[in-house]
Amino acid sequence: MPPVQPFEPPGAIGLILPTLVQDTVPAWVEPGDGTGSDADPLSDLADLCHQAEVAGAGALWACDHLFWHGPCLECMVVLTVAAMATERAVVGSCIIQLPLRRAVAVAKQAATIQSLSRGRMILGVGVGSHPGEYEQVGAAYHSRGHDLDTGIGELHRAWRSGDGETAGDTNSTDPTERYLQLPAPSPVPVWVGGSSNAALRRAAHRADGWMPLFLSVDEYGDAVERLGKEVDASGRPSGAVTPAMVLFVSIDDDVDRGRSAGTEWMGSLYGLPPKAFERHLVAGTAEQVAGRVAEYQAVGAEHVAIYVTDDRPIDQFARLMAALPAAGVPTEH
Repeated sequence: MPPVQPFEPPGAIGLILPTLVQDTVPAWVEPGDGTGSDADPLSDLADLCHQAEVAGAGALWACDHLFWHGPCLECMVVLTVAAMATERAVVGSCIIQLPLRRAVAVAKQAATIQSLSRGRMILGVGVGSHPGEYEQVGAAYHSRGHDLDTGIGELHRAWRSGDGETAGDTNSTDPTERYLQLPAPSPVPVWVGGSSNAALRRAAHRADGWMPLFLSVDEYGDAVERLGKEVDASGRPSGAVTPAMVLFVSIDDDVDRGRSAGTEWMGSLYGLPPKAFERHLVAGTAEQVAGRVAEYQAVGAEHVAIYVTDDRPIDQFARLMAALPAAGVPTEH
């Protein structure tokens, strides 16, 4: 296996992979009899990851739900496929709901992807906002913030257990000397997802990055300022936490058509009325959407993860990437 490379930031733009499909027939189903019974979903996903990297994606992100009202591929499996299908793009969870899982198992999964990708992994973590999913898993929703804080500590404990070691000491009766997580990964950046003040503070004190969603440009700019103050208050160096942003987009030369299609898709995704997402969707031509990305960058976003509101996102994503340089957004990773 080639050596692990020093971690590089994920570049200005990433793509959130279409792992929660809204069409009656999922995007990964091959044309044919219409049933998809003989289709290989991961082979199509791998091709999409390759195409996105060629189009300029600096990162590929996967969302996470263990129980949902529609099809949803498992986050860490998707990231494994993305890591093996690409050469340069960072791969990351956006976000994995850590309180729904055993943190030490997630640590092992992330360490494995870090090795397979030769150091291109970001572990985005958060609490989610769906009590019913917690109930299905058997996890406590009311303590999810506390459990996330504990889980972040468990991640680092697991990763550190094998530092400087190639094998555990089989002669020792101390489990911390005999049982290690090996191979020890190169540092895995932990980013915190979520738009709440609690998520912002958690990122400032415990993480390497912050990735909210559903914030306007002005709201995001104010939040980035608060993030900087929280980082300073924690005693960490300025710039210790990377500000990022998740942006839902619908690109169409017919802006009204694009807005309607995008909000319908988001309504289906969340199981809510489409009008609930009108203020959260950036709809327009590729040039107009690129301009909005530039606005977020101007107020502090070092990375924007693009969530195309379509099960087949590559065409819209490629159009956006082509329009970004004219808007002043760098696209090389």
